[in-house]
Amino acid sequence: MGRAPTAGAVALAVLPDLGHLIPIVAWWLVGTGSWEAVRGYALAVPGGEPWLPPEVQFWSHTLHCIMHSAIVALMPTLAAWAWWRHALIPLAGWWSHIVIDVFTHSRDYYPSPVLYPITQRGFDGIAWNTPWVMALNYLALAVVALWLLWRSRRDRR
Repeated sequence: MGRAPTAGAVALAVLPDLGHLIPIVAWWLVGTGSWEAVRGYALAVPGGEPWLPPEVQFWSHTLHCIMHSAIVALMPTLAAWAWWRHALIPLAGWWSHIVIDVFTHSRDYYPSPVLYPITQRGFDGIAWNTPWVMALNYLALAVVALWLLWRSRRDRR
């Protein structure tokens, strides 16, 4: 796999958690919002989000639902399957985000609306900020980083 598909997969894996910040950042840049509100929203725990104007809150929530929906992700995936097979690898990043979020977001901690627009309800998984889940996550990241480092050194020889 080349660099471009890998970069695309990483970008689409991150996009669902950044896309819903667009209305909040726009409110800060062209409205009366503040950097503190953007930062507060990005780092908030459920119930601890800063106040947002209703229209900003609506668009942020809608983008969150769209970007975490398997039904929405299915449309570009089917199009890629039919016409642009090279786009399937980057789309795997988006799908990985959706699948991981289904299991790592509890009912109380931003459940992923995987069946949006049919429903905005999410599944009750284990919150990603549970200490043992975070430890497992960082361990997996370390293992992958070490494996990639080992592989790159091996390939240079």
